[in-house]
Amino acid sequence: MKSRLTPIADFAFYLGLALLFSHELDAMPNHEWRLLPILRSLPDAAGETAFMVAHIPIFAIVIGCIASLNVGTRSVARTLVSAFLVLHAGLHFLFSKNETYEFGSMASSLLIYGAAILGAAFLLARWLDKRKRIPR
Repeated sequence: MKSRLTPIADFAFYLGLALLFSHELDAMPNHEWRLLPILRSLPDAAGETAFMVAHIPIFAIVIGCIASLNVGTRSVARTLVSAFLVLHAGLHFLFSKNETYEFGSMASSLLIYGAAILGAAFLLARWLDKRKRIPR
């Protein structure tokens, strides 16, 4: 039986994921690979290509897991992705003082921090739902 929070949690999750995917589009003109330890040592063209190509298997795995027919796999994946949205924003905040950080626009901030808020909302909805199910 689905709780009343399930539609809210689902909406928060999918919107947060959409913001993350859109952020990755925004990451290209903002040269995000220049912030990453391994990629920043590469020439710019190679770093850009490696950054882009690395996202192919990452996105395939994420999409496969969050859409899994196995309820347990799907649940864990959505929780991990939502936690990553929060962690990702924390990393951006820490990197924002770096001289190579280029995510200064309102749109970039909305994508990064909006995804984090939605990830936190998903986690909160899931936690509240589980709390309701535990007999006291």
